[in-house]
This record gives sequence, structure tokens and C-alpha cells, in this order.
Amino acid sequence: MGENGRVSIDPNESHELVRRQRELASLYATAKSLTALGELDAVLQSIVRHAHDLMGTDFTYLSLVSDGRLSARAAEGTISAAFLSATIPAGVGLGGKVLATRRPQWVPNYAASTLIDHDAGFDRLVGTEDLVALLGVPLVIRDEVVGALFAAYRSERSFHAGEIALLSAFADHAAVALDNARLYEESRTALRELRKHVAVVERAQAIHETLTGVVLEGGTPDDVAQLLAGQLGGTVVVLDRAAGTRSGRVTTTVDADGTAHSVAPIRAGDSHLGALSWSRKAVPEHGVSDDMDLRTLERATHILGLLILKERAVADASERLSGELLTELMVGSPGISPSQRARAQARHINADRLNLVLVADSPALTSTELARHLHDIARDRAGLAGEHLGRATMIVPSTDDDRAADEVHRRLRRALGGPVAVVGERVTGHDWARAFSLASRCGAVMKALGHTDRGVTTSRYALYAMIFDADRVRELDRFLDTSVGPLVEYDRRRGTDLVGTLGTYYDHRANVAATARALHVHVNTLLKRLDRVSDVLGADWRTENDLELQLGLQLFRLRDLG
Repeated sequence: MGENGRVSIDPNESHELVRRQRELASLYATAKSLTALGELDAVLQSIVRHAHDLMGTDFTYLSLVSDGRLSARAAEGTISAAFLSATIPAGVGLGGKVLATRRPQWVPNYAASTLIDHDAGFDRLVGTEDLVALLGVPLVIRDEVVGALFAAYRSERSFHAGEIALLSAFADHAAVALDNARLYEESRTALRELRKHVAVVERAQAIHETLTGVVLEGGTPDDVAQLLAGQLGGTVVVLDRAAGTRSGRVTTTVDADGTAHSVAPIRAGDSHLGALSWSRKAVPEHGVSDDMDLRTLERATHILGLLILKERAVADASERLSGELLTELMVGSPGISPSQRARAQARHINADRLNLVLVADSPALTSTELARHLHDIARDRAGLAGEHLGRATMIVPSTDDDRAADEVHRRLRRALGGPVAVVGERVTGHDWARAFSLASRCGAVMKALGHTDRGVTTSRYALYAMIFDADRVRELDRFLDTSVGPLVEYDRRRGTDLVGTLGTYYDHRANVAATARALHVHVNTLLKRLDRVSDVLGADWRTENDLELQLGLQLFRLRDLG
């Protein structure tokens, strides 16, 4: 908290936010400007200029493959005009590694690197330009590497993952622009095909510009899919990473009823983000679909890649802040500082109403993965979620704790498609740490009892959580073995129910007549059963270990309910 009660902002976080906003704004502006058709050389220079501004490197250049050689075609920030005459065999240099691997490649010091095959002519230009650190990413058009985009520094340095992903994402857009320019030039070579081809290209460009507009206006991936379906016809669906194809190209299949399904992967650099699926009726006279429509589908994945990366970055930042505030409240409880209350209010959360702590556990997911699912629920319930002391944890406002725990369990169950245990404890006096401790211990008892798929509050397990150490849950099994284990074994061998009889006996406060009525047996029959209990446990079972036996019976019943 700063002066005059204002919330202070970490300068590093502010700088990072400004940098991300600048990068996204430049990407979106580039996406729009590069879609304009034009001469190839003008498009190449525009690509390099935008990449140079985006990356902030000392100089940037673009090379294309032609006749087995990689030739520089456009540059920004270079010293010598002779650099644009640079040409090397397609199999040497850093560019050769980019073409061969189809992946981003970089060196901290080009001249000193022994991991690449050097070209004497290009090395002379390297010296003239004082080129040191170099990053190259492939330019891919319909699964063909047509060239590479390079970002260079005049001092030795490494390139971090964020820079590589950013230049790779930009290169995807650059490839679209190159493709547009090439198609435009090719369309002018044949007058007979000009009108038809230009119309198709303009339609594709209009769709691309419209999709870009949706993104600039804050649209979602589903908005992009709906708009694309309206333009192409049929149904368009965004698939997640698990369902999407990992193939590098658009794949098309046709059902027996004539329905065509085309799936295009959504990627950003080397990251697989999902896929875009387009389903429609195949048109026999035109084949399964027009090639340009499939190309439009593929281009839409570049827009979606940027949008998904943006949404993921926003979600990651939101989850991180939510988890940090949750941890602060836990560690600093009981109580809320003015700064914490203000930060919660900035997220539209009333910290004073966060009165239910929920701890979740799943055999199929780590606590970190499970916490990500809790973040989605926390946003809907005006709460906080995160990972605290190795447990997936959430704090939410609640007026009905049992119902809240059950609803969170059911929602997680649907999302995971498998068992998940959720236990909640009410918070009093802003003491979230106490509630978390009890909920965690109850969760351990639930796990020991085999209750791995339910949403409950601590009321049923709290007594046992206070007796048994959550870090040594095997003590619970040993306790059951020593307290009621002999009776359980006797019932198993003889087909009797001494455990049930004794449980009913204690339920009726050791009243023989009331117990007999509840069991629908004669008093003498009940007495004989109690005598058998004495034979198994010893004659002093009513006096010496009465409390231990009652607790064991209750735990045995509770485990049976699982």
C-alpha cells in the first residue's frame, strides 16, 4: 500500500504488462496490414519491418529458397547494402539448419559457432555487419519450407523461449502474407483465370480481415469459429489439445452420407494448441471442397493460435494472482490486511465473505493440475483458488456448505471424467489456515477409508481427523485391526453379524431390551450374541476398552459406507 491509501504496483509487473500489450498490439496490427495484397518485394519488406519493430533486435532479415540456395530478399537495420546480395547454399549456415529441421534454431555467437557449416562469402558479410547472436525460424506455406526469418544482435546473447515463440507466431502470419503475394502475382500471369482467382483470393482476404477484426474487438475462439462457419457454410468447431490432430497439415475425410470433415491443427511455433474442425456437405461437381476454402481454414488457425496464446497468458496471470492472494490469506490468517482486501476487491471478490475452504484430491491428477480446474470454478463463485502446501485449494463464499461441497465435486467430476474427493470446512474469524488444516486432515482420513469420490464437509470426519495423524494414516488401519478386527474376522468365518449387533447395542446406549427390539430378536438371543462377543474380545470388553471399541465400530461403519 502506498501513500494516501493507494495500492502500489510492482514496477517489474507493470513493465511486463506493457511489454505484452505492445507485443500483442503489434501482432494484431501486423496481422491486419499483412493481409493486404501487393507486390512480393513490398510484402517482404513489410514483413521484415514489422518483425524488426516487434522483436526489438539490432537488425532483421528474410531469406527465401530458390534453385537450391537461400538468398536474402529483405532487411531492416543492416549497415551495408551489400547484405541483400547474400546468398548461400540451402544446406549450410544457420539457415540450412532451419530448413533441414523445420524448427527454430539460434546461436549466441555465429562466427565462433562450430555447430554449423560456414560459408566464406557469408562470413565476410557477418564481419561487415558485426553480426553475433542470430535466431532463425522457418517460413512454412502448406507444409513447404520456403525460407527463413532471422533476428540478429551485434552482441553475444541467448534467446529465451518467449522470444522464439513470438518470432515463430509472427512467421506464421508472414507465411500467410507471402502466400497471398505469390498467389496475387501468379493470378496476373493468366488473364483467363484472373477474375475467378482474384475473386477467390479477395474472398479469403475478406474473411481473414474479418477474423482479425473479431480478435481486435476482444472476440473469443468460439466467435472466430462461428464467423468462419457463416462465411464457409457448414459447422466449425474449435477442438482442444487432446481431441485435435497433431499432423502438420489439413486432413479431410468424407463419411458414407457425403459429409466432409476437414481438420486443421492450431499451432504457435512448436506448441500444439488444438485444432479447427470444419464439417459440411461435399459438393460432387467441385470435389470435397475448394482449395482456397481449405487454405482459409488453415489461415484461421494462425489467428486462433495468437488468440489462444493471449487467453492463456491472461488466464495464467489471473491464476497466479489468485493463488498468491490465497496463499497470503492462508499464511497471514486470521485477519485481512487493507492491501489484501483491496486486491481482492480489484478482482470483484469480497474477502470478508470468503467463509468456506475446500480441498480437492484426485488419484489421476497432480494438485497443480487439479488447482487449474478449481480456478475455473472460483471465477464463477467469486472466490480464490490455488495450490497451498501441496493441496489443490479454493476459498469461496457460501450460505450452504454441504451443497457447495457437493456442487464443486459434481463439477470437477464432469470435467475430469473420473473420481475426485472434495472436503470443505467453514471459516470463522477469517482463520483460513485452521479451516485448511482440518479439511486437509479430513481428506487424508477419507482417502484412508477409501472415500475417493465425494463432496462433503468435515462434520463426518472431523473427530477421526483429530485422533489420527494425517501423515500416518496407516495408524487408522492398525486401530481398526486391534479394536474391531477380531469381531470382523469372526463374522467372516462364521457368517454372523456380531459387528452389527454390537453397533446397534451402543446406538441404544447399552439397553438390552431396546437393542433386541431394534434387531427384531428375543432378549435371550441378544444375550447369547453378547456372550459370543465376550468370547472373542474377552469378558472385560464392556469396561476396559469400551470407548476404543465404540470408536472402532463407528469407523468401521463409516468405511463401509464408502
